[in-house]
Amino acid sequence: MNVMICLLRGVNLGGHKKVPMEVLRNLCTALQHCDVQTYVQSGNVVFRTREQDPLVVARKLEKAIEQQFGFRSDVIVRIPAELRTVIARNPFAKRSGIEPSKLLVTFLPKEPEREIQTAVRRINADPEEMHLSDRELYVYYPNGMGKSKLAAVVDKVLQKGGTTRNWNTVMKVLELAENLEGEK
Repeated sequence: MNVMICLLRGVNLGGHKKVPMEVLRNLCTALQHCDVQTYVQSGNVVFRTREQDPLVVARKLEKAIEQQFGFRSDVIVRIPAELRTVIARNPFAKRSGIEPSKLLVTFLPKEPEREIQTAVRRINADPEEMHLSDRELYVYYPNGMGKSKLAAVVDKVLQKGGTTRNWNTVMKVLELAENLEGEK
C-alpha cells in the first residue's frame, strides 16, 4: 500500500470552514484508506491507500469534504519521498538561529507557470526571506507572521494556489508518514 500525506487548505481558521479531525479520519476511512492519522486541527492527514495517483486521492477527498461540509477545501497531496525532498531542499537548513515555528512552507498543487514564478521572485519580502523551489515556497518570518503583510501578497500572486504549514508541522507529518511506511 502507498502512504499519502494530504494537506487541506483553509480549514479550521478563525472558526471558518470547520472540519473536525475525527470526521476527517472517518471520511478517509470511508474512501477506503487505512491507518488514517491526523495531526493538529489545520487539516493534515496521513494514511495508507491502494490508490497510486495522488491527484485521484486529492479529488476524491475534496469531493467528500464538499459533500460532508458544504464547502470546498483544496487538498494538496505529497508522498513521503516528496516530503523528504522538501526537507532536503530547505534553503535555511544550514543557517543557525532559524526558528522552526517561523519557517513556513507553502505546498502548491503544481509548479507555477514562469510568469507567476517571476512575479513571486519580484516581491519585496524584506525583512522576510522567500525561496521558490518547484512546487514549494519557503518563507522565513524572523519577526513572526502575525504582523507581516507578505503572506497576503504571496497568496494573491500565487492565486491562492497552495496551503501553508510551519516547519514543525512538516517534520511531524513526515514522521507520521514514515512510521506508516515502516509498518508495511
